[in-house]
This record gives sequence, C-alpha cells and structure tokens, in this order.
Amino acid sequence: MSKRNHWYDYLWVLTALYLALGFFNILFAWLGLLCFFIPLIMASTFGTKSYCNKYCGRGQLFELIGNSWKLSPKRDIPSWMRSHTFRYGFLLFFTTMFVNMLVSTYLVFTHAIYFHKTVSLLLWTFDVPWHWAYSGGAQPWVAQFAFGFYSIMLTSSILGIITLLLFKPRSWCVYCPMGTITQLICRWKHRK
Repeated sequence: MSKRNHWYDYLWVLTALYLALGFFNILFAWLGLLCFFIPLIMASTFGTKSYCNKYCGRGQLFELIGNSWKLSPKRDIPSWMRSHTFRYGFLLFFTTMFVNMLVSTYLVFTHAIYFHKTVSLLLWTFDVPWHWAYSGGAQPWVAQFAFGFYSIMLTSSILGIITLLLFKPRSWCVYCPMGTITQLICRWKHRK
C-alpha cells in the first residue's frame, strides 16, 4: 500500500521558491518571517513540535534532496551534534546573527550606516555582492533587513545541505535553531 500524500507534503516547494525569489528580488526575503513566527505560534498554542514534524518545508526539501536524489549517505549524525551544548551553542550563535541583523537594520534606519547590497554566507564569513536582487523601490532599512534575513535563511539552508551530504537527510533538524526554540517552548508549556 502506498503512502497517501497530503497538501503539507509539498511545502518543500515553498522553501525552494523562497530561496529562488530571494535570488532575483531580495524583498521576498521578508516572507521568511513566516518560517520564524509560525513554528513559535504553533508550539505556544499546541505545545507540540508539529510544525517541525509535519509542516517544515526546509526539512522536506532536505529529505527530497537526500532521499530522492540519493545524495545522502544516511549515516547517523555524531553524538556531539545532538548534544545540548552544541544545540544551545548553535542557537546562541544564530541568535547573535539575528540580533546583529536587527542592529544593522536599525543603524540603516537611523542613517548611522549605509545599507549594503550583500548577502553574508556561512555564518557571516563571506560577504557576497547581491546587487542584482535589489533595484530600489523600498526604504533602505527595509532592504537591509531583507538582505540580513535572506543571509540567515540561505546560510542555514547551505548548512542543512552540507549536513545531509555527510549524514541523514534531515540531520539539520537535530540542531536547527527554530527546532531548539520550539522544543524549549513545548517543555515550558508542559511544565506549566
């Protein structure tokens, strides 16, 4: 008997579309906030990680790349990557990136710095010029936020792909910052 597909089994298309649209017009990066708020709202409301388990298009995309394209060796992720120290350290690092992005956006808003048409990849190590993706039409701080948020989303996607090439397809999910936050929310909700 074959597995029956549901509408939410195709949310990987939205993730792929998001990454493609941001490549051509950086302002689409604002849509990524949905991937930020929806898991938090669902975890706070239901006390479960149903977003991660069922609705996360990024996890589905990694599974598709790893399984359907046979790019994953399907090895277990090392225990140090599953450890609380690594997961919370990675969450702290991504939170620092997010706060840095917000500060940069604020500084552009107050005209303290000029806005940069760059996407920072692999944990802010490489600044990649991305000037073709923005031709104006928005306030500089709006575009600055978009460049920063797309940087975070693209970096996490690249890390997820690297991880699936080394381990199981959804290995990124083990240390995903949003997964860690929603897990903390669920634990807090159940203790209440």
